[in-house]
Amino acid sequence: MSTMVSNEFALEPEDNRRLSALCGPFDDNIKHIERRLGVEISYRNNHFKVMGEPQQANGASELLKLLYIETQPVKGVIPELAAEQVHLAIQEAKCLERSESPDYGKEVNIRTKRGVIKPRNPSQAQYVANIVNHDISFGIGPAGTGKTYLAVACAVDALERQEIRRILLTRPAVEAGEKLGFLPGDLAQKVDPYLRPLYDALFEMLGFEKVEKLIERNVIEVAPLAYMRGRTLNDAFIILDESQNTTVEQMKMFLTRIGFNSKAVITGDITQVDLPRGVRSGLRHTIEVLKDVPDISFNFFNANDVVRHPVVARIVQAYEAFDAEQEKIRAAKKAEAQQQQGNAGNNQETDPS
Repeated sequence: MSTMVSNEFALEPEDNRRLSALCGPFDDNIKHIERRLGVEISYRNNHFKVMGEPQQANGASELLKLLYIETQPVKGVIPELAAEQVHLAIQEAKCLERSESPDYGKEVNIRTKRGVIKPRNPSQAQYVANIVNHDISFGIGPAGTGKTYLAVACAVDALERQEIRRILLTRPAVEAGEKLGFLPGDLAQKVDPYLRPLYDALFEMLGFEKVEKLIERNVIEVAPLAYMRGRTLNDAFIILDESQNTTVEQMKMFLTRIGFNSKAVITGDITQVDLPRGVRSGLRHTIEVLKDVPDISFNFFNANDVVRHPVVARIVQAYEAFDAEQEKIRAAKKAEAQQQQGNAGNNQETDPS
């Protein structure tokens, strides 16, 4: 168990206008720092108290002092502290987020009709820990490993802790062997079936009525990926599901939508791509491009992590074995073809005619 510390200090000189600018409207700046650093901040006039783990509490204390300096009047005018300034100051403080804990998953306590949501294996626990400690996380693996379900649970948890202000769930409306045009209704009704798994997870965690109310207030938004173009998403928890069906351009577009104080979780299964033949999966491409970028986590699940019916794990293992065998056959045929071409070339060189 981490030791908690309490830092008390006064910001000088005392100036109510500067203190108001520091705290922001309705203490928004203070709440932002509390959310990001996992600390508790209380104050009275210019006397502040910060409680939390040593690194985070000390970092938050120094951060408040630095931000107070930014409120010095310029020609008699007190500058406002924009949310972007606070966010960037936190980024530069080098004490971001609560310290990573291998059993963080125990903190995701979303109570549903089926019980409390917690990771069921080490891979899921690491996945949840990575979501908490990284702004962008990827969950890649076969069906039934809990990628989407746990991502939605983390989003609901963050919303209930008031770490973010809204949840945005999206997935590409790519047909698995069927065509959108054959579905009845307008565009919203056509894409709704593709978003149903996300709705189901929300309904289980929050209940139908609460989800409907949050959707009406735009606290929860469920939309196809195409609707993300041109938007910047701040203070949001964004989940891109079935990302193996994004194109390279769509994936780049999505990743560049992420704004201040937002988290993104991208889930997908690179063995179940439904894109037209010859179109490269944006998920496959992203794994290659972003694998060495800091502050981005990649979590790879396998058949042993499947938490559905046991036969699902055996199905996944059978497909993996079959694909591996087919890959060996293709490699052998390719090597044989190359050898035949080499022999043909040698025969032409030695032909006296």
